[in-house]
Amino acid sequence: MCRKRKEKDGKAIAAFWRESCGGFCAAWHREAVSAAHWMIRVHACVPSNTSLSYYNMEDNTGGWKMSDQASQSQSVIRFQEAYMEQEKLHKRKVRIIRSMLLVLFLALWELCTRLDMIDDFIFSSPSRVLFCFWKMVRDGSIFSHIGITLFETIVSFLIVTVVGILAAVLLWSSRSASEILEPYLVMLNSLPKSALAPMLIVWMGSHVHTIVAAAVSVAVFGSILTLHTGFSSMDPDKIRLIYALGGNKKDVLLKVLLPGSVPLILSNMKVNVGLCLVGVIIGEFLAARRGLGYLIIYGSQVFQLDCVVLSIVLLCLFSALFYKLIARREKS
Repeated sequence: MCRKRKEKDGKAIAAFWRESCGGFCAAWHREAVSAAHWMIRVHACVPSNTSLSYYNMEDNTGGWKMSDQASQSQSVIRFQEAYMEQEKLHKRKVRIIRSMLLVLFLALWELCTRLDMIDDFIFSSPSRVLFCFWKMVRDGSIFSHIGITLFETIVSFLIVTVVGILAAVLLWSSRSASEILEPYLVMLNSLPKSALAPMLIVWMGSHVHTIVAAAVSVAVFGSILTLHTGFSSMDPDKIRLIYALGGNKKDVLLKVLLPGSVPLILSNMKVNVGLCLVGVIIGEFLAARRGLGYLIIYGSQVFQLDCVVLSIVLLCLFSALFYKLIARREKS
């Protein structure tokens, strides 16, 4: 009986050791396969001139970590390079398609006038516009018209930017002033500025500052409302933090409000530069003897449509140039 019991216990012990050793061998096999996979990744990521002794497989504490970090950093670098190449390709494709659309439009316009599908006396043509531009360059008249329009646009744009920021800060700092003046700002912003321009001429005369005032009236009220709305939606937690650290309203303005509103201010400036150009042209329609707006009115009155189209093309170019300059400043 004792002999049978000993044989039974021996078989149970042998089975236990077989299962334990089998589990251990299986676990060891899995670890070996994983190590082989990691070694393949290290060989793929490490440059050819780098010694693999740096990635010591026997170091259970540091070697695996260093190989893992090297692999991840190399993968991130390759991903960044691929992303940058994709972005460059996308921008290049956009520029090419944009240029092709412009060239196609000009070619179709010129072709339609050459084939008498449209009347070039009424609709003009690219060749006639270039000839008109060259003629005005030779006599020097185009430079005076461009210069006065650019001067009025830049001055009015600077005034709108400064007045808009100061007025928005004032409304933000005083809740009573904001609630009192906001309805009047909304009404003035919705007022048709072309109706206001004749009154400005009567009040101020036919001068450059009248045109600047007309341009300012087009953009300033909308600028104030936009900036005030952005200032009012500032994160209240940041304001409470400044006050908790012993700061005052001036510290909130200089350390939180204005620095955090730079993207909003630049975005508003991109809108204002176009509105100021529109306001300048409205003023030059009514009270100018020089400028691109004057050329448009004069050309339409004497049926010189080449001057009209030339002025419109120059206005589009200047508007795009101003927008691009502000957008580049926004990205930087």
